[in-house]
Amino acid sequence: MLVKHQQPLKANVITAKKIITSTLLASCIALLTGCGSSNKSQDNTIEPSDKPVKEQPTDDDKTTSDNQQSLQLDDKTIAELITIFETIKSNAVNTTFNSDQQAVYNNHIDTIHFLLNTAEELIDHGALADEIADLNAIVNAENFARLRLMETTDIHAYLTDVNYYSDTIQTRFGLSRTASLIKTAREEVINSVLVDNGDLIQGNPIGDWMAAKGIVAGEVHPVYQAMNLLGYDVANYGNHEFNYGLEFLKESVNDANFPYISANIYKPDGDTDPTNDQHYFDPYTIIEKTIKDNNGQDITLKIGFIGFVPPQILVWDKKNLTGKVTVKDIAATAKELIPKMRAEGADIIVAIPHSGISTAPYDENNLAEHSSYYLSQVEGIDAIMFGHSHSVFPSEAFADVAHIDIEKGTINRVPAVMPGYWGSHLGIIDLELAYDKDSQKWNVFDHRVSTPSIDSENVVTDAAITAALADADTQTSTYMNQPIGSASDDMFSFLALVQDDPSVQIVSDAQKDYVEQLIQGDVNLQHLPVLSAAAPFKACARSQDCSNESDFVTVKKGDLALKDAADLYLYPNTLQVVKINGDELTQWLECAAGMFNQIDTTSSEPQELISTRFPTYNFDVIDGVTYQIDVTQPARYAEGCTLDNEAAQRIINLTFNDEPVTTDMEFLVATNNYRAGGGGSFPGTGGEHVVIEAPDANRDVLANYIRSLSAENGTVNPSADNNWQIARINSATELNIIFYAPDTKLVSDFINKQQLYPIRYIKASERGAMYNINLQANNSLVN
Repeated sequence: MLVKHQQPLKANVITAKKIITSTLLASCIALLTGCGSSNKSQDNTIEPSDKPVKEQPTDDDKTTSDNQQSLQLDDKTIAELITIFETIKSNAVNTTFNSDQQAVYNNHIDTIHFLLNTAEELIDHGALADEIADLNAIVNAENFARLRLMETTDIHAYLTDVNYYSDTIQTRFGLSRTASLIKTAREEVINSVLVDNGDLIQGNPIGDWMAAKGIVAGEVHPVYQAMNLLGYDVANYGNHEFNYGLEFLKESVNDANFPYISANIYKPDGDTDPTNDQHYFDPYTIIEKTIKDNNGQDITLKIGFIGFVPPQILVWDKKNLTGKVTVKDIAATAKELIPKMRAEGADIIVAIPHSGISTAPYDENNLAEHSSYYLSQVEGIDAIMFGHSHSVFPSEAFADVAHIDIEKGTINRVPAVMPGYWGSHLGIIDLELAYDKDSQKWNVFDHRVSTPSIDSENVVTDAAITAALADADTQTSTYMNQPIGSASDDMFSFLALVQDDPSVQIVSDAQKDYVEQLIQGDVNLQHLPVLSAAAPFKACARSQDCSNESDFVTVKKGDLALKDAADLYLYPNTLQVVKINGDELTQWLECAAGMFNQIDTTSSEPQELISTRFPTYNFDVIDGVTYQIDVTQPARYAEGCTLDNEAAQRIINLTFNDEPVTTDMEFLVATNNYRAGGGGSFPGTGGEHVVIEAPDANRDVLANYIRSLSAENGTVNPSADNNWQIARINSATELNIIFYAPDTKLVSDFINKQQLYPIRYIKASERGAMYNINLQANNSLVN
């Protein structure tokens, strides 16, 4: 039955109400707890129900725990709840709200009314309980205050707006531009804190230069020159902080004028008793901040910050971390430590996970890389400021994820923000706080989330940051412009996801050449054929916003410098070799083929070829064999190389030396330490497969290869050998398969020259130029 009410339940607009007396609140809670409890209960169940409010429970629903179900009420109970809130409406007191508080109060009353009057027996009891708690916090408060939380994440040493690969200025990245947003955001409010969420010291050539020359005692890393000027309050470690080893990290971080935290990294102690494990870093910090309440009075607020890093650092930086640290699950660690932070006096708690979002079923033993969703289910966390995924939250990219509200910026009703990468955005959560003297507790009763972008004509480079980094900028440019050879043709990655590509080919060729020389004389390995795996690290943004050329490799023909090798090979990986059989090779390629969406051969509607969820760095191309990818088939593997469809087969016509690849064949595959160690969970990878751990970085291998060929031949001649192709599609329907690239003359000229399949410009869009790629069998290849 739908219970109707003629008018929304609103507070008197002139005076606030001490509306929830202990009797009324007890009545509400009694009705609620008689039927279920909030999904933010103490048992911290990770997976809530995805059932909508009005849907009746199925037999499967009945097997779930109480806090996973919506609240089932009969007509009488619903009527009683409505009566309670009618009583609330009529109980006015003399405490006066300001207009903002009044608006928040009214909003909570309206929301409660909506929850009670739009349900047919089933009510979202978690939302209702939260609304009651927030309303109670407002009306019983003695003090109100606002606190602005600001976050940067995944800066990756993009400290200035200089593009060192092209020697140009960019407006959409650089901490020197984010600094202007930070200063403006501070000026807008009375109370604020600033946090960073890691991946700071690696990524941009400034980071490469510092790592190459090394850092010495007393020297301040350019990252911390900038951050100290900006007055950060706390920072969390990201996974890329460990790329250069613990000693380099320690010597870099020791000049930060703010504390660093990471809760799920531990010292190895050799025993199996988890109760005596010691944290490697400070797991959390509680900062006493003097803030002003809404009446201008000074109040001490104890803000707890807790940080986390992906457990996969032990795989990604095995060489640097093995035997030195251990890691634990993010959510499980939070459940253990949040109550301790509360016991130590934290008034509010902000989680800073360097971790994205996954809604896969939670299992502590899986050590999930992306745990921010699971953290939102942990009792006691007031806000989440996350990163790692190089995305913006809230945004449309998360619109279809259960229990995420992109309008409110919440995950399971917890305020959350993720501000992109390279300083592209500033993450802001504005918290409205209420203090109850009786309970001596601060409560968060409202919030606003925003992510202003630096890519605006109103955002300028901060002069103080630019001046502080002037020397680092000059030395980085000198370092990156060291000559290494020349190229006879352009190496652009605009087509790297739809056909074999010279920017990937040259990396693969360099790795293959290196390993073939390395194994000479090794009686255990020299008889095995060498293959090479390389991926397009720069081939559009992770969200497949392909509008910017700087998100692609753009190495032009002519003289080459170290900056060009860095553009071709973005990461500071080291070369490693794995030994695999023919079946593992096939499955490796099947996992990489998840890059593509499945094409419907019966539809003439536009179909996007490239998945917006699959990272390009996992699209491994393996040279030394030939193969085709059938994109009309479903992907065999889901995210993380998890087998999803055992019957699916996208890799066809896989051959070596013109012979079909069989299970009994053995190969060596040249790759990097990330992939060889198990990064991405590709079949055929992991420690048991590694047979060579080379001392050289992949980028150095590439640079030396270019030097050698240039010295021998006068130039390198980059060209794709087309060892892989997308299989042609037999269909009577005229297909409209699309992909995106920057809408520039440089790109269109390159595509016209290099296209393997017929490719046609369609139109401009926010994501770049939309192109049609003709994969149908009745059309001839262009090249």
